[in-house]
Amino acid sequence: MKSDQSTTANQAAATQPSLLTHTALCSLHQSLGGKMVDFAGWQMPVHYAQGIMAEHMQCRNAAALFDVSHMGQVELRGDNVASLFETLVPADLISLKPGKARYTFFTNTTGGILDDLIVTHAGDHLYVVVNASMRDQDILHMKQHLAGIDVIEIRDRALIAIQGPKAIDVLSPHCPQVKSLVFMESMQASVDGVPCRVSRLGYTGEDGFELSIPNEQAERISRLLLTSEHCQPAGLGARDSLRLEAGLCLYGNDIDTGTTPIEASLTWAIQPRRREQGGFPGDHLIQEQICNGTQRKLVGIRPSGRIPARHGVDVLNTSDDIIGVVTSGGFGPSVQGPVALAYITTEHCVPDTAVQLLIRGKKHPATVVKTPFVEHNYKR
Repeated sequence: MKSDQSTTANQAAATQPSLLTHTALCSLHQSLGGKMVDFAGWQMPVHYAQGIMAEHMQCRNAAALFDVSHMGQVELRGDNVASLFETLVPADLISLKPGKARYTFFTNTTGGILDDLIVTHAGDHLYVVVNASMRDQDILHMKQHLAGIDVIEIRDRALIAIQGPKAIDVLSPHCPQVKSLVFMESMQASVDGVPCRVSRLGYTGEDGFELSIPNEQAERISRLLLTSEHCQPAGLGARDSLRLEAGLCLYGNDIDTGTTPIEASLTWAIQPRRREQGGFPGDHLIQEQICNGTQRKLVGIRPSGRIPARHGVDVLNTSDDIIGVVTSGGFGPSVQGPVALAYITTEHCVPDTAVQLLIRGKKHPATVVKTPFVEHNYKR
């Protein structure tokens, strides 16, 4: 599933827990020594005792358990729900088969991205997961624009993610049916006797699953999964570094209302029928950009040294002209060096193009590269 950190985890500020919304796993995080922070109004763990880098590598090498219950879970029920939902997003949902999930985004009339989300054909309804920081706006947006559709926010289920190459070994002993799932598929299944929605997806670049679990069973199931020798808890910090290495966009940093899907290199998420027919907000501008290109694009950047380029760092060409800006950046534990995403002028987007990063007033050499920075390991 997608990442939801409209400011990076390292920027999250600690706040008194009594002022924040708690997930069903709050006591579990505290008992495991999680460092709790305010994220989008929720008390969430940024990391545990082992630290962000260890949690990151745990996910890359084995399996990590993340609490993503702050994300908004929504059911959309009603006649012609897929065709109606297509008026808000550029994804082809009419052809989406039962049990299949699709990444998409709400767009505005100027082609900007209001939020990114995952939509699943859940049989007799659509199951939608939206970002925590945008959940209230997204739910209101759907209620205002989906006439005749019941927009039901799910408040009685937690959401956890088991991510990593050993995720299947962690989950399948308690839910054998998941072995039949491939990437972007979902099913109703029993996890140690508890009815759950299990989806094979995630936002780390690794194989893995998301489980929508009744709140009253969430801690028991999480503790059960953590008994596996392959699984350790991980927080928002590792979630952010993992998605960055995987080249995945972060809403509020890499995509927002001022960026279009084409600028963000997300054309792949607009299926051919929707590209041709339109019928979603901002369609004419997006269609024009698909045909004629854009003045800037989101690309990967590899700094040559060890100094990371953070959000807001200017990107220069070799003639010292500003050609773009970094939107996400940090140290990539898996690649043992700094990585970044940046919007730069299209003429400089060719891989291996030499650029410079203006960090604290000093210029540092870097190179435009293809993303992801690490290979995706989804089960296809």
